[in-house]
Amino acid sequence: METRRNVMVVIAALLAVLIITPFSGSYVIILVTHALIFAILAMSVDILLGYTGLPSLGQAAYLGMGAYLTAILAARFQFGLDWTFWIVIVLGILIGAATAALFGLLALRAVGVYFLMITLALAMCVWGLAYRWNSLTGGDNGIVLPPRPQFGIQLADDITFFYLVFGFFVAALVMLYILVRSPFGRSLVGIRENELRMRILGYNTWLHKYLAFVLAGTFAGVAGVLFAYHNGLMFPPHLGVFTSALVSLIVIIGGAGTLY
Repeated sequence: METRRNVMVVIAALLAVLIITPFSGSYVIILVTHALIFAILAMSVDILLGYTGLPSLGQAAYLGMGAYLTAILAARFQFGLDWTFWIVIVLGILIGAATAALFGLLALRAVGVYFLMITLALAMCVWGLAYRWNSLTGGDNGIVLPPRPQFGIQLADDITFFYLVFGFFVAALVMLYILVRSPFGRSLVGIRENELRMRILGYNTWLHKYLAFVLAGTFAGVAGVLFAYHNGLMFPPHLGVFTSALVSLIVIIGGAGTLY
């Protein structure tokens, strides 16, 4: 009964945001859009921190990979400025998942604070790459993106882009809500509570944690694509430890292990 009530409250809040925001000023629309993008990123962190018990300071790396991919394709190759926007979304998913898959193989060899430090170190490697590879990333000057795509729907318009981001946020929330209530999601909670017991019961806890790690990177990659189009500029500080720490703090304050 309590779960149903919580769901109804969330639905009511989402409807209020959807209805009220378009009639607000430009600043409010941009602010809410930014908040929704970071909410997607925060939900990806919650899969690790809240449900699996894996505190990570590397989530900004996957956001940055998706965002820089988008910025490079748009600014250097004029790709993603029409219907190819949807291809960029898919590429953002893939690069976020691929980066997390690689980093997970390294980070999950450790536990506790050592895991936390490894995720931070790996994220700083991505930051260093963005900072030093001037010919591709623009270094400290960053990359300025062209105006947002126009392909039947005018994404250059802030209200239209808000609707798009809102749709991605709702889709991410629904998918993750279903995931955490599936047998896989329940097993993640079991690993968080007592990993040794889960191993004794026959669960492959490493594989479960690895899949959670990759899923978190996947959703962060999507957030990165949307962030690049929304911000219009990508430069190395977006990949820094401050972003990862901020999102982790959002999850902790909002309630780890709740999604909402």
